[in-house]
Amino acid sequence: MTRADIHALLLKAVAAQQQGGLDEAAAGYRAVLAVDPEQFDALHLLGVIAAQRRDFAEAATLIARAVAANPNHAGAHYNLGYIYEDLRQFEAAVASYDRAIALQPDHALAYNNRGLALAALKRHSEAIASFDTSLAIDPNAAATWQNRGVVASDAGRLEEAARNFAQALRLQPDLDFVEGTRLYTKARLCDWHDRVGDVANLQAALERGEAVTPPWPILSLIDDPNLHRKAAEIWTRAKHPMTAAAPAATRHEKIRIGYFSPDFCEHPVATLMAGVFESHDRARFDCTAFSFGPDTGDAMQQRLRGAFDRFIDVREKSDADVATMARALGIDIAVDLAGYTADSRAGTFAARAAAVQINYLGFGGTMGADFIDYIVADPVLIPPESRPHFTEKVLYLPRYQAGDQRRVIAPRRFTRTEVGLPESEIVFGAFTSANKISPDCFAGWLRILAAVPGGVLWLSHHNAAAAANLRRAAKDAGIAAERLIFAARLDPEEHLARQRAADLMLDTFPFTAASSASDALWAGVPVLTRAGQSYVARIAASLLTAAGLPELITTSQDGFEQLAIALAHDPARLKSLRGKLAQNTPASLLFDPQRFTRTLEDAYARAQERALAGLPPADITIAEAH
Repeated sequence: MTRADIHALLLKAVAAQQQGGLDEAAAGYRAVLAVDPEQFDALHLLGVIAAQRRDFAEAATLIARAVAANPNHAGAHYNLGYIYEDLRQFEAAVASYDRAIALQPDHALAYNNRGLALAALKRHSEAIASFDTSLAIDPNAAATWQNRGVVASDAGRLEEAARNFAQALRLQPDLDFVEGTRLYTKARLCDWHDRVGDVANLQAALERGEAVTPPWPILSLIDDPNLHRKAAEIWTRAKHPMTAAAPAATRHEKIRIGYFSPDFCEHPVATLMAGVFESHDRARFDCTAFSFGPDTGDAMQQRLRGAFDRFIDVREKSDADVATMARALGIDIAVDLAGYTADSRAGTFAARAAAVQINYLGFGGTMGADFIDYIVADPVLIPPESRPHFTEKVLYLPRYQAGDQRRVIAPRRFTRTEVGLPESEIVFGAFTSANKISPDCFAGWLRILAAVPGGVLWLSHHNAAAAANLRRAAKDAGIAAERLIFAARLDPEEHLARQRAADLMLDTFPFTAASSASDALWAGVPVLTRAGQSYVARIAASLLTAAGLPELITTSQDGFEQLAIALAHDPARLKSLRGKLAQNTPASLLFDPQRFTRTLEDAYARAQERALAGLPPADITIAEAH
């Protein structure tokens, strides 16, 4: 074959690729490579086709060969960096982008993607600097403003992040998934300017099926399980289409459970689940941790490493590779403890890590995904009227959330003076995330304070802007800003002990307390909640039911406020509730991981038996553990 023949064959393949004929193009490039194995264009473009087909390992091999054949092609280095990101080889990706930039200093996209790779390495300052250089070259790149906002948010630079998201939308108003992220960032700042109109617009866009928000932000903005499902389904279709069929169920001597999480360290998910991991019946179950979070080496991570039959660090493996590993290990049931929360890896489940896949604990609602078979819940969390809003079948346990009897409460007895509280007044606590404090929720808290002279509201200090905004809102409502007292961060053991200085915990709405409610109940402090319609609006109600305190569950804002005020004026009743909580705690399924784990295991076994019988997933109800 002459050079002219090779060139003609190459041009024909390029034309086929441009017209979407990937099979014809790939065959043409392979024919060229059969004659000239190091032909740059054939290697490079065949690698691009492999990437389009999500065969990233093959793509990396081909484009690396192309780069070796022509090391001065900036586009090839850029594409190689992009492939390395998909393979989670972020250091290699940065190096490839650096070479692309050295060859083409005005390569704005290379700077942008370099920022993404640096962010994945948690090198936030360098990532933001890389985005800034990209924007200096192309200031109208809306996606780069969006990326800068995401990383600024991760770095705790929330006001900056909110401005970045707003700029991205000014440049491209229909940019996918930005508006919900912008509103969530403002919520973390307790910045409620234009909130009513913004949330109404977000709701209308979701009802039209538009890609306006990731699944997580909507949970704290709107109590509507139907919209929560829509947001999850839109996100899943765009970001995590199913890429593999479920493997066939196989009977093993033990049921092989895989737990997948970025939070196998000091984190609320690990705190709640540690006792479960340790309590699994090893005669019936084999348990593997797939950790895609940081190697912190902290005390909780060390504890968890000893709780599993094997603990595998998969941070540097692609989603597809993790799914392949799980199938090779014969995992029967894959449990996603992250869902669509930070650093989650839903792509692993889209690639079908196991025959049975379960959404549990980390994400507060349906994942809207055809690759997730079940969600773990209880009848309080998902009552019959809410059932249509979940794409998963439900594993109904007596109680959905586990607890840990080994949680240490510091022996220190904090006086109110030590923590900046008045000694003789009623203290309402609310140690939840700032984004959960909706304006309506906060207005209710302020009305409670107005009816309880001298009472104070004790809050977590998340960031200076949120504290300032809350103080300003209090002042505008006629409540002295000094009646809001912000607690600095403490170690978990001391934080649990410190909470005992509160009289009553006030819950947020529509996203109610989860781990923070469990913390308060474990510390012996009653929690007052308002139950709504969605999963997240019913979490605290589920926990209070498990703790034997259903009288602290209200169903309206007025009912919530009136009960808080009544309790504040009735110290004997508050003391009685505290005594009841102390009496119930030892016998509560909420704080008995061994008994809870038996119910969870029964649910796993029933789901596995259905899969082995060739039956589709179905709702399963488990009675109280024997």
